[in-house]
Amino acid sequence: MKLMSGTTTVGIVVKDGVVVAADKRASTGYYVAHKKVKKIVKIDNHVVMTTAGLVADAQMLASVLQYQARNYKIANGRPIPIRMLASYLSLILNSSKYFPYVVQLLLAGYDEAPRLFAIEWFGDYVEENYAVTGSGSPIAIGVIESEYSKDMDIEKAVEIAVKAVRASIRRDAFTGEAVDVVVVTKEGIREMSYPR
Repeated sequence: MKLMSGTTTVGIVVKDGVVVAADKRASTGYYVAHKKVKKIVKIDNHVVMTTAGLVADAQMLASVLQYQARNYKIANGRPIPIRMLASYLSLILNSSKYFPYVVQLLLAGYDEAPRLFAIEWFGDYVEENYAVTGSGSPIAIGVIESEYSKDMDIEKAVEIAVKAVRASIRRDAFTGEAVDVVVVTKEGIREMSYPR
């Protein structure tokens, strides 16, 4: 089951890292509730999560992942693997079938290689080269699919991610304002923002 929520987030894996982008509009039905929302949450120095869906659910899940990542680093002396975080998040979502968390998430980071996991609201997850979430996803995916190559550099991936979210801003009433971008490489996390 595909959850359509009022936003657009995208993730793109390339040889040197992973790029995620999201719009900044928060909507409640047709009401624009906020125009400066950060939908990309830092989990640890090597991993971020994009959020679509109910804000409270997404914030709580991000806090749980931050706690889990911190505990793992203290206990093992190294950062938590991205797949382990995706699996843990999947277990949380899957255990709440009767009162589900209404979220659609992308987990992106760099451990031994760049990684991107798309995580649906009942806990199924899959590692992808690129993925999109939210109400603007039908528009954004077309932009990414027409230009994606695993061998492209980070700058080209940022350009495509911004172009995909901007296309959604033009065509989806629930996506808007500006575009936040986060790049995760083996050197760490870099954040940028672009106008609509």
